[in-house]
Amino acid sequence: MATQSEPVPQSESTSTTTKTLRVGTRRSQLARIQTDIVVAAVHAQFPEYKCDIHAIDPLGDRDKITALYAFNAKSLWTEELEVLLEGGELDFIVHSLKDMPTQLPTTLSIGAIFPREDPRDALVLSPSLLAPSMTPSQTNAHDILNSLPKGSIIGTSSLRRSAQLKRSYPHLDFADVRGNVPTRLRKLDDPSSFTDQVVPQYAALILAAAGLMRLGLGDRITKLLSKNEGGCLHAVGQGAIGVEVRTRDENTKALIKKLGCWDTTRACLAERSLMRTLEGGCSVPIGVETEWPEKDSLLMRAVVVSLDGSEAVEAEVVQKVADEESAEELGREVARILVKRGAGDILGKIVLNRNIIAEQGAA
Repeated sequence: MATQSEPVPQSESTSTTTKTLRVGTRRSQLARIQTDIVVAAVHAQFPEYKCDIHAIDPLGDRDKITALYAFNAKSLWTEELEVLLEGGELDFIVHSLKDMPTQLPTTLSIGAIFPREDPRDALVLSPSLLAPSMTPSQTNAHDILNSLPKGSIIGTSSLRRSAQLKRSYPHLDFADVRGNVPTRLRKLDDPSSFTDQVVPQYAALILAAAGLMRLGLGDRITKLLSKNEGGCLHAVGQGAIGVEVRTRDENTKALIKKLGCWDTTRACLAERSLMRTLEGGCSVPIGVETEWPEKDSLLMRAVVVSLDGSEAVEAEVVQKVADEESAEELGREVARILVKRGAGDILGKIVLNRNIIAEQGAA
């Protein structure tokens, strides 16, 4: 917390009189909610600052029809904002951390990672399939998924989700679903209301729980998924908010760093190190879970799955993680174990034959 004896850091591109920070974000409702979380934290700790928000629609938001795998890009949501940041038109960017490439331009870096919302994926059943008497104590995610009729369509925009679920539920079919969260829910609830596209009759969607909760839509969650509940590990960085800054902007870096969450930062750095080591991105099925069984002791579970769910390798490691360097090392160690157990072969097949991804219909 800044005190009177501590000079408050200044943005490199703003004067000491205006103390204005220019904040970049996507224009979507969820992105704006997450940006408001960061801006509120800035104002709470540094009330002498004001934040001007600059929102844009990156390519991934402008094109809501094309399946994500078809873009074949690791920086689909971030690149256009990063150009503005590198050019000095922004002071920092607020991202969903899972959207940030694990290899950033050398001129940019993560300034802070904010406290994590629930990182798990959520199963959202079609209202037509929800039994009025269904309660959490009477059923679980595995039972629900296993009981769906053969050929039931699960909507997801993630290869990671569909590949993992195909392992345990080969009787289910999977179809891509694009659009913001409210749009996806409308596709689940009322597919016939879309006249500009053919929307399948989804039995359920798989969405990030964090997005639903931040949008006030947590009541739509039928079940939360995990390794032990439905057999689906979440994405690297899921549920966390990342703030990107210019690497050489020491003043803004110093300000933003004060706002981060230390536990979330270390856990997410370990997850990102895992993915970076495996050279994975949004179009490869890598799932992860991290938790703190005790102070400074981080447990990481990870899985790499073939696109059809027929092959998978898993690893679980607990290691002391007291700083950022040891967090990065944990990610590398788990990656080494996965590669030793065959992850390299699985990922190699995906990289060498991108047509397989298109045939799976999800990214």
